[in-house]
Amino acid sequence: MDLHLLFDNLTNPALLFFVLGILASQVKSDLEIPPNSSKFISLYLLLAIGFKGGQELAHSVYNVEITYAIIAGVLLALLVPVYTYFVLRLKFSVENAGAIAAAYGSVSAVTFVTAVSFLELEGIAFGGHMVAVMALMEAPSIIIGVLLMRLYSNGKKSKKEFLNLFTHAITNGSVLLILGSLCIGYVASDAQAEGIKPFTTDIFKGFLAVFLLDMGITSGKKIGALLKKGWFALVFSIVIPIINGVLIAKLSGLFLTQDGDRFLLSILAASASYIAVPAAMRIAAPKANPSLYLPMALAITFPFNITLGMPLYMFMITMT
Repeated sequence: MDLHLLFDNLTNPALLFFVLGILASQVKSDLEIPPNSSKFISLYLLLAIGFKGGQELAHSVYNVEITYAIIAGVLLALLVPVYTYFVLRLKFSVENAGAIAAAYGSVSAVTFVTAVSFLELEGIAFGGHMVAVMALMEAPSIIIGVLLMRLYSNGKKSKKEFLNLFTHAITNGSVLLILGSLCIGYVASDAQAEGIKPFTTDIFKGFLAVFLLDMGITSGKKIGALLKKGWFALVFSIVIPIINGVLIAKLSGLFLTQDGDRFLLSILAASASYIAVPAAMRIAAPKANPSLYLPMALAITFPFNITLGMPLYMFMITMT
């Protein structure tokens, strides 16, 4: 692995604030980010990345690679929940397996934002259309997870319940904001975009650092609860992201040429949702255990991806 990439990532101030958050939780510090502030920052990050992605997309020349990236992203969101579900059924119930599979088929917007920061730090170009790919990968895995639960459980759900779930998935706040911001960034002129650049660009990394500090505090509090669940959940939370990320890092070279686009698709394949999917599972799978699927995604997979995962996937891309 390129030690330069690893060192740059591990000394990134935003990542170090994440580590500080974990440390604070482990020493029982009273350090915390107010919930309302944390929610505002997460909304801001989605807005900023969506708007900048729309601007990039507006300046991009359309080519077939954009279509390939979108198709690949949606296919991943449909296929990953299926194969992970059957792996998870070796140890977990139908409901827990379906909820966890949905989480690992979906994506983490914060992991994506951190990956964008990583690319900017390394000076690696990427296409604005990757923001749209991320947004389109949120909902399909939720639907697939619920369908698997219905198929392999005795309980039946009415068409109305599935319609409500589908509506919830596509109108989820994070999905709506990222797609809406993407569209606004696309139609805004350069002069208009320049007017809000201090908000969308200049303070972005500072807000990312504060948000990762909050994520570190939250992750640190959940690690202990997950470790009590046994080795299977822990191994799954690391091995599955590696398999997905490395596989896409290699295969994406067949239809994408930009290293930045390949890297972002790899990180999307490797990430797991800890916002959209848990919210949906409260409705779709009330019997599923949140103390499984939430800390697996947030306390294990998320830290792994933003520390060791990103340099690993970029290394696999540059070796292709």
